[in-house]
Amino acid sequence: MDWYSSIFELIDMRSFSNLWYWIALAVVWSSASHWVLGVPYDMIQRARRVGGQAETDLLDIVRINTNRLLYIVEVSGTWLLAISCFLLSGLAMLGFYYGIEFAQAVFLLAFPMSIVGLLNLSLARKLRAADAELDPIAKLLLRCRVYTQLIGMVSIFVTSLWGMYQNLVIGPLG
Repeated sequence: MDWYSSIFELIDMRSFSNLWYWIALAVVWSSASHWVLGVPYDMIQRARRVGGQAETDLLDIVRINTNRLLYIVEVSGTWLLAISCFLLSGLAMLGFYYGIEFAQAVFLLAFPMSIVGLLNLSLARKLRAADAELDPIAKLLLRCRVYTQLIGMVSIFVTSLWGMYQNLVIGPLG
């Protein structure tokens, strides 16, 4: 057995029957719901519970990440939107029209994450307009976290249904 076949045996291109895809899906959604706008969930909880320096740190990191995200959107938002739409529509065409399972898997991971990205952009705009106080900022961050978790649950459900369908239709041998 040569190294080429060993690598392709480890990285199976049939994504929905591959354990690594499901691990990656779980890690992506776990990270997305833990880091809201680049702010970890435990930092929000500590700032609400302890206050003081933890509150100042939270407000600073929210201000920095909000300004950073909005600056990126102001400078290159149109290009990012165009490239994202091109890539997502290309993945959708390759996956669902031409039947390439790897493109389907990447699309089912990337499309909901793009919705989460738009949700974070909306949150950043709300945070820029909000008062620089802990309570309204923490409420907005936690609400965004809940929305991200809901999108993740729906995404994982749809992806698992589609993956089971693909595995039943294609079968174990491909």
